Amino acid sequence: MKKFKLFSALFILFAGLLSAQKIGVVDTNYILSKLPQYKDAEDRLNSQITNWQTEIQTLQSEFDKKKLLLENERVLLVGDQLKQRQKEVDDLDKKIKTMINNRFGSMGEINNARSNLTKPFQDQIWNAIKTVSEKNSLGIILDKSNNISVIFLEKRYDYTDKVLDLLLKNSGTKKTESPNRPGKASEESREIKAKMKSENGAAKLQNTEARKIK
Repeated sequence: MKKFKLFSALFILFAGLLSAQKIGVVDTNYILSKLPQYKDAEDRLNSQITNWQTEIQTLQSEFDKKKLLLENERVLLVGDQLKQRQKEVDDLDKKIKTMINNRFGSMGEINNARSNLTKPFQDQIWNAIKTVSEKNSLGIILDKSNNISVIFLEKRYDYTDKVLDLLLKNSGTKKTESPNRPGKASEESREIKAKMKSENGAAKLQNTEARKIK
């Protein structure tokens, strides 16, 4: 019971601290996807990954052919001939597995390349977030792309566009609207259309009811 009371007190204290802070939310994945320099670097990395995949597929095809040929000719091979052919197949299999692990494993070249790719941009985003938070007197900023589920978010608490605008301004790049994240003008347009549709529907309903009464 005492532990429960202590937990409740701590929860209330934490909630009070949060309520005293002005909170903002950003989406760093969206910001990254809109930075031209990051997209160029990501395209280069994806091109390299494609080349690696092609190289591995070529080796795998060579391995399959050698293995099939060995199985078909096994009865004709004896002694050192059989050992040599088997060694060639085993060495190629080992080479492919090592290559896959070194490039696509958890500690492989791709993960290292992605870390090196995102780090300078993450530093830029962090500095922009810091500037925006200070300008808007934000005490806490959450990243909804970092395993945080945001069920509902009012537009005024989303500072993603402000951070992106600052980054693009610093780099001298113009912002373009995304179909996945429309600007305020698009949102207002949709709201007006929805309102007009609702009013037209109400008017039609009134006319129908009036005709029924007559």
